Amino acid sequence: MESAHYFTAQPAGPFTRKPLTVELAGATRHLQTSSGIFSPEGVDKGTAVLFAEVPPPSPQGNLLDIGCGWGPIALTLGLSAPNAQVYAVDVNERCVTLTNENAAAVGLGNVTASLPHEVDPGVEFDTIWSNPPIRIGKAELHSLLLTWLPRLAPGGNAWLVVQKNLGADSLQRWLATELDASFTVSRESTSKSFRILRVRKASQ
Repeated sequence: MESAHYFTAQPAGPFTRKPLTVELAGATRHLQTSSGIFSPEGVDKGTAVLFAEVPPPSPQGNLLDIGCGWGPIALTLGLSAPNAQVYAVDVNERCVTLTNENAAAVGLGNVTASLPHEVDPGVEFDTIWSNPPIRIGKAELHSLLLTWLPRLAPGGNAWLVVQKNLGADSLQRWLATELDASFTVSRESTSKSFRILRVRKASQ
């Protein structure tokens, strides 16, 4: 983490793009990054665990990346499901810009990053992937998750990667309490000190 305030709308310091070469969806991608965002040097450990542990996203419909950073999850969703529409949200305006630019660099017309309030409130999501920003604080994190997880479409799944020592188990219990009876919350796997939590919306 290059900046302790990557979760602010306008991070301190100049927005200076830097080249970033990473492996995403089985191929080398030449992208851009910057300071003032989460994990600016590459794919962080939690996101790498998410990619390794979760099943492929829904091949169609609407997909969501909560807290997109420079775009690793959103781009992977877009590459994995070319017939789906991928939404990526972040409060950090620098992240929104970078994700859109990186999607264009990879040739993804199905990925759109925006600020959270810019997403049509009527859209439901068939798959949600997120490495949620735990460090924004419990109240803010809870508000964030309760904004997006209830928007799972019937039969949809959300997959969250959370470090064990940053409250993964308590978050799992809290989600199970807060979400209504149409949702089930489970711990799907543990890898390299991370938990993969699954939130499923019942089919209608």
